[in-house]
Amino acid sequence: MTQLDAHTWNLIFGGLDTESKYKPFALPGSRPHYTPDRPGQVQHIRLQLDLDLESEIVLGHCQIRLQPVRAGIHTLKLDAVRLGIQSVQVDGEAQTFTDDGESLQIQLSQPTGEDPLTLEITYRLEKPERGLYFIKPSAHYPNKPVQVWTQGEDEDSRYWFPCFDYPGQLATSELVVTVPDPYRVISNGRLLAVEQLPGGRTRYHWYQEQVHPTYLMTLAVGDFAEIQDHWQGIPVTYWVEKGREADAKRSLGKTPAMIEFFSNAFGYPYPYPKYAQVCVADFIFGGMENTSTTLLTDRCLMDERAALDYLWTESLVAHELAHQWFGDLLVIKHWSHAWLKEGMATYAEVLWEEYTTGYEEAAYHRYQDQQAYLNEDSNRYRRPMVTHIYKEAIELYDCHIYQKGGCVYHMIRHQLGDDLFQKAIQTFVHNHAHRTVETIDLLRAIDQATGQNLAPLFDQYVFRGGHPDYKVAYSWDPDTNLAKVTVTQTQDKEYLFDLRIPIVFGFVSKSSPVPKLKTFTVRIHEAEQSFYFPLEEKPSFISFDHGNHTLKTVELTYGIPELKAQLYHAPDSIARLLAAQALAKKGGVEVVRALETALKQEPYWHVRVEICKALGSLSLDQAFEVLRSTLQDPSPHVRKAAIEALSQQKSLENFQVIRPFLEQGDPSYQVEAAAAVALGTIAGSTLEPKPQEAEVVALFQTALEQKAGWNEVVRAGVLSGLAQMKRSEKALDLLLQHTQLGIPQPLRLAAIRALGTYASDQENPRVLECLGDLCRETSFFTQMAVITALSQLNSPKAIPLLQSLGTQDGRIERRINEAIQKVQSRLGGEQSTQQLREELDQLKKSHQELLSRIGSLEAKAGSPPANGTSSPS
Repeated sequence: MTQLDAHTWNLIFGGLDTESKYKPFALPGSRPHYTPDRPGQVQHIRLQLDLDLESEIVLGHCQIRLQPVRAGIHTLKLDAVRLGIQSVQVDGEAQTFTDDGESLQIQLSQPTGEDPLTLEITYRLEKPERGLYFIKPSAHYPNKPVQVWTQGEDEDSRYWFPCFDYPGQLATSELVVTVPDPYRVISNGRLLAVEQLPGGRTRYHWYQEQVHPTYLMTLAVGDFAEIQDHWQGIPVTYWVEKGREADAKRSLGKTPAMIEFFSNAFGYPYPYPKYAQVCVADFIFGGMENTSTTLLTDRCLMDERAALDYLWTESLVAHELAHQWFGDLLVIKHWSHAWLKEGMATYAEVLWEEYTTGYEEAAYHRYQDQQAYLNEDSNRYRRPMVTHIYKEAIELYDCHIYQKGGCVYHMIRHQLGDDLFQKAIQTFVHNHAHRTVETIDLLRAIDQATGQNLAPLFDQYVFRGGHPDYKVAYSWDPDTNLAKVTVTQTQDKEYLFDLRIPIVFGFVSKSSPVPKLKTFTVRIHEAEQSFYFPLEEKPSFISFDHGNHTLKTVELTYGIPELKAQLYHAPDSIARLLAAQALAKKGGVEVVRALETALKQEPYWHVRVEICKALGSLSLDQAFEVLRSTLQDPSPHVRKAAIEALSQQKSLENFQVIRPFLEQGDPSYQVEAAAAVALGTIAGSTLEPKPQEAEVVALFQTALEQKAGWNEVVRAGVLSGLAQMKRSEKALDLLLQHTQLGIPQPLRLAAIRALGTYASDQENPRVLECLGDLCRETSFFTQMAVITALSQLNSPKAIPLLQSLGTQDGRIERRINEAIQKVQSRLGGEQSTQQLREELDQLKKSHQELLSRIGSLEAKAGSPPANGTSSPS
C-alpha cells in the first residue's frame, strides 16, 4: 500500500523515558494487539454479490470452508460490521447467531469435529461505511464516473463481507459478482466466466487459486477501457476510465519490464496468473497491492507534460508491484511486522531506479527517504519499527515502516554486500512463499544464506526507535602526517549506536581530474571517539559514511577548504550535497562563490537542487544573484528549487524575475506552481518596495481562469500563493470561492488547506466560519484538508471544530489528535505577535544588506571573509 499524501506523516515511538523530547506514538486508548486465537484454518472463501450501483446496496452470500483446529468448539466469532446478516447455515443446517453490528457470533448446533465446516452467510449491506466504496456523479460533480472499489487494508474487509479479518489467515477465494451493463468487474486471480443475464445484467466469476489474506481480496467495477500487455505469456492489463488510454500507456507501460526485473531480483518468477492495474476515482491511498490486481488512484495517470518531471507514478507502480512478492506471496503474520513488506516495497523503488537511471539517482531517492523519516522522527514521534501497541493498525503505516524500513533494507544490503544480500532475500522468499512471516524469519533467512547474524542491526534500528546523530570534526598534523577524525554521538547517551562506518580521504591533484581515494572503516560505539589515520600527504577532503549507507544525521564541522574540495571532487553525489549544506552553515561570500562554482560544474540535477536550497539559506545578495542566474537550468527540478530559494529574499527584483514563469508559463507544471507560491510569498511580505496588491491578485485571478490542467497542480500553487497574502481581503475572497462544491476536487482541497495558511497569524472569522461549515462533510479527503487547515490556526476556536469531526478512520483520528496538540501548544507557548514578526523580517533584511556590503568590500580588498575558517591544525 502507498500513502496518498506525498508529505507522508513522520513518526517514532517508545523505548524512551518520560523526559524524552519525543512525543509518544501511542494515542489515548491504545493497547497491545496480538494475532487472535484461531478456531481453525480458513481454506476457501466464496463471495456471491449482487450490486445495486444506484442505491448502493449489496446482496451478499458468503461461503467459508473452515478446517477446525480442534474438536469441541461450540462458538465461532467472525468480524462483520453492520452487514445486515439475514441467515447463517453450517453444512446446510440453519444456526442460531448473534449480530451486534461489530461481529457475528454463531452458536454451533453441533460442536466441531475433525472434518471441515462450510459456513454460509446471507446478508444485505446498504451504503457501506468502509471497505467497499460506491463512486458516482452528483449534482456538483456530474462528470464523475460510476465505479465501485474495495480497500481492505488494514481491517476493512469486515465492512463488506463476514470474515476472520486479520492477515494470519490465508485461503483461496472466488468472487461471483453481478452488475448492470455496461460495467465490468475486475478481481483477484483468473476470470473463469462471464454470463449475460436477463434485464441487462452480467455476472463475472473470478477465482484466486493461491492462498492470500482477506485484506487482499478485491473487486473493482466500472465502465473501464482495457489496455492489454503481457510478460512471458502472463496477461498484464491496465484498466482506466475511457478516454485515458494514452495516459495509461504512458504511466503504466513499464510494468512488464518491472515484472522481469523483480522476478530476477527476488529470485522467484511472478507468482500469479495475471497482473492487473485498475485506476479508480477518489481512491483513499496512492495504491493497494491486492493479489494480482492492484488498485491505483487515477491521479497517477500522467499527461505528456506531467511526464516531464513527475517521478511519483513510476515509483508508485514499482512499489505496488513489488508487493506482489513482499506482502502477497509473503504475508505478514501480524500488522506489527508491516515494515517487512512496506520497507521492501519502498526499497524496491530505489532498486528499480538504480537499474533504470543509475546509482546516483537512486542514491538521492534513498536520501529523500531518509529525510522523510528524519523529519517524522523529529517533528512527530519516535517508535520502534516493530510495535504491537497502537489504537488502530492503520496508524503503523507511517514513515517508520515505509522510508525507514527501506533504509534498513539498504543497510542490510550494505553490510552483506550485493551478492549475499540478493542470496538472503531470495532465500527469504523461497522459504516462505505463500506463507506468513515475522521479522525473525528475515533474520533467520539472512543467517541461513550468509552465516551472518544481523541481530545487532535489528536491535538498534528495528526493535527500538531512533538513529545515531553524529558530529564529525577533522584536523591534520603535518609533523606526523596523521589525520584526526573525532566523531561524537550527540543523541541521548543511553541510546548509543554500535556501527561500522566507512571514512574516505580524497586526494586531488592537478594531473588527474579523478581524486585518489583511501578508505578506512571504523567502529563507532562510544559517545565520543577520535581516530588517527597515517597518510602520505594531507587529504583534500574527508567523506564520512561515504555512500551515505547509514541512516543517521550528521553535522560536518570541517573547515571551508575541505568542504569546498568535497563539494567539487567527491565522487559520491550525496557527499557533494552534504558538503553544500555544511558550507551554507559557514556563511560568507567565499561560500557563495564556492556554491556558484559547484552549480556550474555539477552534472546531477539533484545536487544542483540541494545547492539552490543552500544558497537560499544564505542572507546575502550575492547568493540570490546566483540563484537568478540558475532559473534557466535545463532541469525543471532545479528551476523549481531556484524559485523556491529566491522567495526567501522578498524583493521586488525577485518578484519580477519569477513572474514570467507563471505569466508566460514553463514546460513543467511543478515550476509554474512553485512560481505562484513564490510570488505570493513575496507579495505578502511587509517589506518595501513590493508589488501592488491589486496587480498581484489580478495576476493570480488570470492564472486561476487560464491554468486548469493535470491534477490542478498549477492552480493549487496559485491558491497557495494567495494564502501568503494574509492581509488581502481580495485574496481571501478568491480562496473562499474555491472551497465551494463543484470546484474540481484537487483545487477545492488546496483551497481548504490554504485557508489555514492564510489565517495562521491571527484569528479570522470568515475562515473559521467556512471551516466550521466544511466540518460537516464526511468525505475522507475533505476531512483531511480541514484538519490540515485547522492545525495551522492560532485560535482556541479551532479545537472544538477539530473535536466535532466524527470519523471512523484511524488516520483521521490520529491527525485530529495531533492537530489539537499543535493548536494547544501554539496557544500556550507562542509569544510572538504579528508586529514582532514584521519587525523580525525587517531586521533580517537589514542584516542581509549589511552582510552583503561587507562581503563585497572583502571581496574587493582580497581579504578572507569575516567568518571564514581555514583547516584546523
